[in-house]
Amino acid sequence: MKTIATPDAAAAALLKAVDFAMVLPGMSAQDQVTMATALSRNEPYRPGADAVRREGIGRGTVSQHRFSDSRSYPGTARDWWLYIPSSTASTSPANLMVFQDGGRYLGPEIDAPAVFDNLIAAGEIPPTIGLFINPGDTGPGLPLWGGVDNRSIEYDSLGDAYARFLIEEMIPPVAAQHAIASDPARRAICGLSSGGICAFNAAWERPDSFGGVISHCGSFVDIRGGHAMASKVRRGPARALRVFLQTGTQDLDVVFGHWVNANRDLAAALAYQSIDHQLVIGEGAHSLKHGGALFPDTLRWLWRTPT
Repeated sequence: MKTIATPDAAAAALLKAVDFAMVLPGMSAQDQVTMATALSRNEPYRPGADAVRREGIGRGTVSQHRFSDSRSYPGTARDWWLYIPSSTASTSPANLMVFQDGGRYLGPEIDAPAVFDNLIAAGEIPPTIGLFINPGDTGPGLPLWGGVDNRSIEYDSLGDAYARFLIEEMIPPVAAQHAIASDPARRAICGLSSGGICAFNAAWERPDSFGGVISHCGSFVDIRGGHAMASKVRRGPARALRVFLQTGTQDLDVVFGHWVNANRDLAAALAYQSIDHQLVIGEGAHSLKHGGALFPDTLRWLWRTPT
């Protein structure tokens, strides 16, 4: 007999604060509890010293922008931010890293600009431009899970649409103002959850533009066909990618699939194709806490010199 989960204190508070029956129509009570728990669980992870802003080093700049004229996703508008390394640390051309849910990666869970500043100043990663992009503000949301933005359409869908959006619409204006490396081995893409599968899918579809991937709690499950990704990788052909996958033992297990097993399946497919990768499974749930604690070492691994 299947045991019905009950929420811990934090999950219970979240369920009480949000009308999940309205926000997540059609989801079972079991899955609502699972989701609430995975989004609120305490985890033994904190950003380390490399995420603390240091004195006496060059600091990059972060500027905020608005994009509302997309050809790929008509009618959408989104915020985006651009990190440019300190002029005292910069070389030409710079590496590039694109972040999905960009505003989240600027926050305290990771504070990517602070990590970039510290590691660039220490000479541990090359000077890197960061392009932090939010999903479209309005859209159909995600069936069962709810929402009112365009995130699921953009992030969960397989195919090359989102990669083309980046390559044709978001990156060119930045490249027109700043020297960015064209070598895909010096260009990476990063995301959380649906943003994680989006990052991998974009690199898989366009390895000529993105050679590195960081996926935090990637949703390689049956939302918009993401469960087929591991099979796509196995059937190849293989790509020249470097892929970092992170998830936790308390990650989601709901109607769409089992996040930990899905990440294991993708890692096995990458191994089958001899694609450079790491899979790190911690104790955490569906959050950026573990990914944030690992982020500096992830960057060191991602940008390491090939052996």
